[in-house]
Amino acid sequence: MNRAAALFFDLNGTLLDLSRLRDAVAHTCADIAARQPGFAAAQLLESNSQVWQAYWPEVERRWTLGQLDDGAVGLEAWKRALRACGCYDDSVARMARETHRRHTRELTRAFDDVQDCFAWLSDISLPLAIITNGASGSQRDGLGILGNEHRISAVVISGEVHVAKPDPAIFAIAIEKLGVKPEDVWHVGDSLTEDVAGARSAGLTGIWLNRAGIVRTEQQPTADREIRSLTELVDLLQDVS
Repeated sequence: MNRAAALFFDLNGTLLDLSRLRDAVAHTCADIAARQPGFAAAQLLESNSQVWQAYWPEVERRWTLGQLDDGAVGLEAWKRALRACGCYDDSVARMARETHRRHTRELTRAFDDVQDCFAWLSDISLPLAIITNGASGSQRDGLGILGNEHRISAVVISGEVHVAKPDPAIFAIAIEKLGVKPEDVWHVGDSLTEDVAGARSAGLTGIWLNRAGIVRTEQQPTADREIRSLTELVDLLQDVS
């Protein structure tokens, strides 16, 4: 492994903990049910789950590439879920969409090791970039929760540049922004397919952040290094320097 001249990070699941997203949906359903006589939160929650199982595969690619924004996707999903429960009032769907967005922001947090890692990286003046898949709105919301804007040299969002991981082209955009060589960049992410395989296909070092201790199968991409926390990333950077 070459010494890192720059670090690229995935956002969701790598720097931001999204484990409570289901809670955000449940809270939204409870809020809507409390405002709608005769509504049952559990029924709406089940309806929402069924809608997403059918609807998300239809829109995921277009959402990721910025052809659909978060508002449009969220509104349509809540319309479908509410209609399955007998509510055809679009104003309720709009309220559900905004309520869900608020709960999502409240329940999304940076992982505990992020701030210390970023502070250490700032001390050694290592350039940082974020490469994330998703529509602009939700990813910008996530960046706001993450903070550390002054420590991030470049942000590349698939919904804004219309290309997504694992396509090497999205990594090339960040490389150009930072003016570094691919072989001198480490990319850290939680997805073997999107982050590790994508980074390696672009000539970067692919670091798999395996927080959950998942066992990789032989069919999955191989990382250059596997770590369990960003504390281990700091140790690895010190070892290779």
